[in-house]
Amino acid sequence: MDPRILIVGTVPYNRKSTSRAFDSYFHGWDRDCLAQIFSNTKTPAKGHCGTLFQITDKRMVQRRFSHSVKTGHVFEYNELPDEWEDNNLEVGGGAFEWLYRIGSASNAYTHIIRGFVWKERYWHTPDLDSWLDSFAPECVFLSFSNDYFIPEIALYVARRFDIPIVSSIGDDYLFLREDSNNPFERVYKRHFSRTINEVFAHGGGAIYICDKIRDKYNSEFGLDGETVYLTSEAKRRAFRPIDPENLKVTYFGNIRMGRNESLCDIADALNEVDSRYTIEVYSNEREKSVTRVFDKHPSLHFMGSVPYSEVLRKTEESDIVVVVEGHKPEDIELSRYSLSTKVADSLASGVNVLAYGSADCGAIDYMDKIGCVTLCHMREELAPAIRRLLQSEGIQRANYDMSAIVVERNHTLAHSTATFRRVVGRAISNYHKAKP
Repeated sequence: MDPRILIVGTVPYNRKSTSRAFDSYFHGWDRDCLAQIFSNTKTPAKGHCGTLFQITDKRMVQRRFSHSVKTGHVFEYNELPDEWEDNNLEVGGGAFEWLYRIGSASNAYTHIIRGFVWKERYWHTPDLDSWLDSFAPECVFLSFSNDYFIPEIALYVARRFDIPIVSSIGDDYLFLREDSNNPFERVYKRHFSRTINEVFAHGGGAIYICDKIRDKYNSEFGLDGETVYLTSEAKRRAFRPIDPENLKVTYFGNIRMGRNESLCDIADALNEVDSRYTIEVYSNEREKSVTRVFDKHPSLHFMGSVPYSEVLRKTEESDIVVVVEGHKPEDIELSRYSLSTKVADSLASGVNVLAYGSADCGAIDYMDKIGCVTLCHMREELAPAIRRLLQSEGIQRANYDMSAIVVERNHTLAHSTATFRRVVGRAISNYHKAKP
């Protein structure tokens, strides 16, 4: 029987964001052995967990003014919808709409405010303890967040049941440089660092999204965590040489953190190679301040958002898919240890990959190491690299063959779930050996 794992994280399983990460870990896990505490305001969808306990900001605030308010709400699997829906936002106008809008901005000030709202005496209720006791977890799975109340909840559960914590670390919130002139940032960073150090000192294990962040945290904290790469639902297409007369170039994903400007560089390079060439950019970004930079680049077409099924279909139709990161120091700092989901999709699809960004970015560093993509670090490298790729079927074929090897080695569901199970099993075994 699978160990009973309690997931503590902001967002539960849903096909719009967390499904592939969760599936890389929990695919095939007994649903009755998985539960989650989460803070997202929407109704969760059917996924890996048999039961979920939701605590929201709004209820936490209301609890301060009325002891009759229940901060927690239990969802059981059979009552959940099949798909994630945009509902229950708890913002229906007025003060809470304003608060949620302010809270969506991730900065030291908002994290401190949320930390004040999420005092233990308001989320730690008899209802939560009763729900936890009925589940009786054997391990806590902490999905890293830059809100320190998430690891605080994980620590509470781990100490209550005397069980290990397995931390899932996909972004580096701990080693980001702080603004020494911002007193809120100093206060936030000090509290957050202290809490994370308590998590690692408690005992357990860790999984990482890529080797670069694994090596950093294992070294700093004496951990023995392993990399669990994200997987993809993309079906590998048969090899197809690029037809330069009908070139289709696409990008899918987040366009913040300087990626929008990098995409403009690629659009300009494509135009330099052939004025007919364009790049189609698909993203759910709605902020005009982010998309405005595209207006001056006629070779770049911003197409808006499409569902994941369309991402897979359009990827298969493409000749080149693009992976980019920003070049500004602040953008590099944020993406130094990250590896986006589009990396797995692009490699699994068998389509040619054009990667562009600083070598210090996690995704670009990974692309460099696997050696099966067209990789550029500088703007002036783009046009010559694109020409070489278009003109050489040999390069295209070599990349296609090598990417298949990389996917089999790193991005299969069987490999990822086996690695995760090994980390959990080791954490439980070693924790109880250390605490007789």
